[in-house]
Amino acid sequence: MKPAWSVILLTTLIGAGQGLFLALFAAGAGGTLAFTGALASVLLLAAGLAASFFHLGHPERAWRSAAMWRTSWLSREVIVLPAFMAAVAAWGLYPEPWIGWIGVVLAAALFVCTGMIYACLKFLQEWHTPLTVLNYTALGIASGTTLAAVLVPSLAPAALTAGALAYALRLASLARNARLRPKSTLATAIGVKHPRIRQIAQGAMGGSFNTREFFHGRPHEVVRAVRWTFLALVFPAPALLLLLGEAEAAFFLQYVGLLAERWYFFADARHPQNLYYQAIA
Repeated sequence: MKPAWSVILLTTLIGAGQGLFLALFAAGAGGTLAFTGALASVLLLAAGLAASFFHLGHPERAWRSAAMWRTSWLSREVIVLPAFMAAVAAWGLYPEPWIGWIGVVLAAALFVCTGMIYACLKFLQEWHTPLTVLNYTALGIASGTTLAAVLVPSLAPAALTAGALAYALRLASLARNARLRPKSTLATAIGVKHPRIRQIAQGAMGGSFNTREFFHGRPHEVVRAVRWTFLALVFPAPALLLLLGEAEAAFFLQYVGLLAERWYFFADARHPQNLYYQAIA
C-alpha cells in the first residue's frame, strides 16, 4: 500500500496525545500539571486532526464522514476524537476524577476505532489481526508516557515498561506477517490452472489510480531500511536516553521511530489487486 503522510501524522500524533493524557491521569496529576498536560494533549490531537484534512479530496465535506457511524469505524473515530478532546480539555480545567475517567473510556474507544479501521479489512492479511489494534494502543501509550516523563521525571520507569510492551507486540506482528502466505495467486486471479504463469504487462502503458494509490513505489532496500530504523528508534534508543534522564530527546527519537513504523505499516500491506498491476512492461 502507499503510505499517506496525512494518515501517518494523524495516527502518531493522536496516539501520543492519548498516551500523554492517560499517563498523567494515572499519575494523579492536578493543578498546573494537569492543565499543562491537557493543553499539550489537545494540541497533539488537534494537529493530528488537522493533518487528516489533507487526506480528503473535498475537505469541505468532512462533516459527512460521521454519517455512517453504524457500520464504519472511520465514522466512529470522527465522532470519538472531538469528544475525547473535549473531555481532556475539561479535565485540564477541572481535574476531577470522574471527568478523567470519561477521558479514559473515550481514549480506549478512540484507540479501538483507529485500529479497527485497518484491522477490519479482511483482504489485507497483514492488517486483519487483533495485533493491529493492540499495536496502535501500545505504541500510542508508550509515546505519550515518554512525553509525560518530560513533565514528570518519575514516570520514566513507566515509559520504559510501556515502551518494552509496545516493542514486544510490534515484534510479534512482524513475526506473524513474515509467516503469511498470499491467499490469491495469478492462477486464481485469472482462473487458469497452470504451474507457471508469468506476467509481462499490466494491460496499460500509463499510470492509473490503482497504480498510484496501492503501490508505495520504493525498492525493497528502502523498505528494509525503514524497518530497521523504526526497530532501533521505537524503543532501544529512547530506552537508553530515558535511563540517562534525557526524556525530551527520548520522545523526539521515539516519535521519529513511530513515523517510520507507521510508514512501514502501510508499505508492508500487500493489496490483492497488485497481483495484476505488478509491472508496466
